[in-house]
Amino acid sequence: MKESLSNGRIVGLLANYGVSASETLAESIRAYISLLLRWNAKISLTTVVDPIEILKFHFGESLFAAAKVQIFDGRLADVGSGAGFPGLPLAMLSPNLEVVLIESNLKKAAFLSEVLRELKIENAAVWRGRVEDLKDKEAFDFVTARALGIRGEFLKWSRAALNSNGNVILWLGERDAKQISASPEWTWRGQIEIPDSIQRVLLIGSPKRSA
Repeated sequence: MKESLSNGRIVGLLANYGVSASETLAESIRAYISLLLRWNAKISLTTVVDPIEILKFHFGESLFAAAKVQIFDGRLADVGSGAGFPGLPLAMLSPNLEVVLIESNLKKAAFLSEVLRELKIENAAVWRGRVEDLKDKEAFDFVTARALGIRGEFLKWSRAALNSNGNVILWLGERDAKQISASPEWTWRGQIEIPDSIQRVLLIGSPKRSA
C-alpha cells in the first residue's frame, strides 16, 4: 500500500465525510483496499483503482450516510452489494449494526465472503441470490443500494422488508434521484449532496403506511 494511504491520511480524508475514524477502522480499511485490488485484477469489482480515490469514492461516500441517517445499530440489507459498498464499511464502522450483503453474482459473493474472513467482520453475512428470493422473517431497519438500477421491483421489495420506522437509502445521480422521488408510495427527504462528488446525492425515503 502506498505511504500516502497511511492511517492518518485515512482518518483525515474520512473526516471530510463526517466520519470520526479510529486507528482500528483505518487499519481495516487499508486491508480491505489491498484485498479489493488483488481480487480486482482477476474479476471486475471496481473501475476505481487508485487507493486514495477508492477511499473517497467507496468508503467516504458509504460512510457519509451513517451520520446523516444514524445508521449505527439495527438491521441493514445492502442490495446488489457488489464489492461491498456501502454495506461493509457501515458494518465496519458500527459493530452493533447487523448487515446482510445481498449479491447474486457468484464471484462477487465469494469476494465478499473473503473480506469477512480476512477482516474478521462478525456483524455481516453474505446472501448469494436475488433479493426477491430472500425470505427473512425479521424486518430491516435500513435498506441500502448503490450503483444499482433502481426499479419498481426494488422499491416494492424494500417496502415489504422494512419495519414501520425503516428507511431506504440510495446513492444516486441527481436526475435519477428526482425520478425516484416521484414514487407516490414513499415519503422522500430532500436530496443530500455527497461531499467531493459531482452531481451525486443521498436519497432517503420511508414507505407510506395505511392509517
